[in-house]
Order: sequence, then structure tokens, then C-alpha cells
Amino acid sequence: MKPWRSDAFGRRALIAALVLLSGAVGATAGPDGRAAHSFSPEGLAKISDYIRNEVATGKIPGAILLLQQHGKPVYYQQFGVRDVVTEISMSADTIFRLYSMSKPITSVMAMMLVEGGRLSLDDPVAKYIPAFAGMKVGVEKKAEDGKVALVLEPLERPVTIRDLLRHTAGLPYGYQGGGAVRELYAAANLFDSDLSNADFVAKVATLPLVEQPGTVWDYGHSTDVLGRVVEVISGKTLLQFEKERLLDPLHMTETAFFVADPAKFPRIAEPMPADRNINPTTQLRDIRRPVAWESGGAGMVGTIGDYARFTQMLLNGGSYEGRRYLKPETIALMASDHVGPETGIARDQNYYPGGSSGFGLGFAVRTSVPSGTSWPLGEYRWDGVGGTFFFIDPEDDVFGIFMVQTPSQRGRIQLALKTLIYQAMGR
Repeated sequence: MKPWRSDAFGRRALIAALVLLSGAVGATAGPDGRAAHSFSPEGLAKISDYIRNEVATGKIPGAILLLQQHGKPVYYQQFGVRDVVTEISMSADTIFRLYSMSKPITSVMAMMLVEGGRLSLDDPVAKYIPAFAGMKVGVEKKAEDGKVALVLEPLERPVTIRDLLRHTAGLPYGYQGGGAVRELYAAANLFDSDLSNADFVAKVATLPLVEQPGTVWDYGHSTDVLGRVVEVISGKTLLQFEKERLLDPLHMTETAFFVADPAKFPRIAEPMPADRNINPTTQLRDIRRPVAWESGGAGMVGTIGDYARFTQMLLNGGSYEGRRYLKPETIALMASDHVGPETGIARDQNYYPGGSSGFGLGFAVRTSVPSGTSWPLGEYRWDGVGGTFFFIDPEDDVFGIFMVQTPSQRGRIQLALKTLIYQAMGR
């Protein structure tokens, strides 16, 4: 496995031992010249104790946590096993389902096209997917007899690329009990249909939007549609374009949409046997099975080393090991809030970024400090329904990545770990 720093990984046991022996990284300046917060040995020990307890009590089979500051690992530990069935120890080459941590990658690909002048944030999606010109908005209305009917209303303005990036396109995820439009998306069985991106988007275009474009942050299939836009402009499949412009240059050699080589199957991380449902009707995807659908919103698999190189590139302002992928101003635009009060955009009942965060072009962005903390403003992040999460703290020149497979425990663990991580930094 190629290291995410050319001089830094590979000997993971040595790094783990050095972390435990050396403890805190000395206070050094962050990118803005201010003293960056450093990690305390006691705080890092509490993080290890927490994850070990999650494994020991049978909540998760195993996990990996990396904290990297100023381009070097300050904490790296593997815990438990990949799978309680095989009992193979967790390792750096373990492959995880990334689910929605695919979204930042797809968003970066779109912003590469924006920088190249081949795409504009204000372009109508219909410019690249003509069927979107005919989309309607589904509105539930009560008739005089008291019955509720779904009425299709015309768009007040087109869905734009910006809408896809910030989840204001009116394209939801479908689930039962979420209203008539979400019921239609659930009935369309989009997650299990395994269509090409072209056919997937053609199917989506036959369904109504759940809100008028640009009015509500509503999490859903926007990034999947964005992936198809990338295909149309590039003339390549999403994976082909990602490999050409990002994955291969960054040496993200284990990142794909399924695990193609049977020799790698034992490296796949699995949840506990009783923890494999995303919801009552959907299990975690079997990533050993080839798929046609290259889901830009939820389809990727990869290792912690691969995602660490991607995350360090973002933290570096768009460059990595001498190669530039995006301009610093593009990263800054992506990591700024695009759904704040001044936009008039409402937030749906499942506003996953939480009350202290807005949303940028592919990431949640911290806009206020949570009560009782000194967590940094400008931190940006996202996670996956399989349990993985990452965050980038530009103020302290830090990023963190947690790799685990646990649909049911992900929210609880993420909050607890983030709290412990920032406490270890004195925040």
C-alpha cells in the first residue's frame, strides 16, 4: 500500500508506538500564523480507551483512527478486527464502504470542471441532462372532500449545478412515511436498481422534485445527478474521469465502486452480524459484487490511506506533493457556507449538519461554536451511513479520519469521538 506521505506510513506499528511514546505535538503555527492547538498525551489516551471499549463491549468489530497535523500523523491506531467472522486484525489496507464520503470526491471533480471553464455553478442542470427541463414539483394539497392529492407544479426556476452541490435541488432520498414525493422515490427502488448513471438520472427525471429549487436544504440524490453531469462533460464514466484527474495522481489505488479482485475480499471490513441494516428494508451493500451504478453520492469504497491523501490535499488548499488539483480559492469557496440565513434557504427536518453548521459545496461547514466548547469555526466535514467520517480543521492544520462499519452506532460514536479529539487539543 503506497503511503499517504512519501516519507510517513507503511511502518504503521512503528508510528503507533511513536504516538504513544511521544504524546503531544508541540504547539506550532497554523496556516494563518496563529499558534495551533496541540494534542495532549492524556487526551490521546482517552481516545484510545474509548475506542477499545467500543470493541471490547461488542458494539463494533474494529476501527482505525488517524489524526494528522502539519502533514504528519500525530495519532494512528488500529483496533479490533475487520470482521468478527474471520477474526482478521484491522490493518491499514482494510477496505471500507465510504457511502456519503463519496460526495466530497464527486464535488471536487465538478469543481475541477468549473475551474477549467467547462461548467458553471449557475448552469441549469438541463443544459447537460435535457430531461431536467421538464421536471415538476410535487405538492400535497387537500381537496374539499378532505382527501390529499399530489399536484405537480411547474418549476419557478431551473435546478442549477450549485443546487446539486449544496443539496437545494429538491432531489430527496426516498423513504416510507416522509410524504408523497419521498414515497415515490422509495417505490422507484433507486438504490437497488443498479442502473448506469445515464439510466439512473433518466429515471430520476421522471419523478417530481420535493421542493422548488433553491428553497430548502434537503439531503438526497443531488450528488448522484452531479456525477452524471461530470460524465456528460468529460465524455468518460465517472470512475474513468476520477482516476485520470484525481485518484491515480493522488495514488488512491484502492478507491473504486466495488472490490474487483477476489484476492482482496478478506480485506473488506464488515459490521457486527446484527448491525448490517441502513434502515429496516436496506442492508449494507455487498461490495464484492460488480455494479454498473457508479454512485457519485454513495457508491465508493476505499482505505484510510487513500482518503488521507485526498483529505490532506484539501487541507493543503488543493495541492499535494507538488501537484495542484484545485486552486486555494476554490477550496475556500467549497468550504464556506452556502445555505446561511442570508440565502433564505430553509432546512428540512433532517438537517444533518446540525445547528452549529451550514453547508458548502460538498461539505458541512461549522459556522458557530457549540455550547460549552471552543470548537473551531471553519471546520468542514462529512460522513457516511456505514459509519466512516472525516473532518478538516484549517485553523489548527489538522484533519481526522475514522474508519469503521457500523450503521446503527455511527452518530453516537462520531459525536463522542469528535468531543474527545477536541478535548485532547484543549478545545
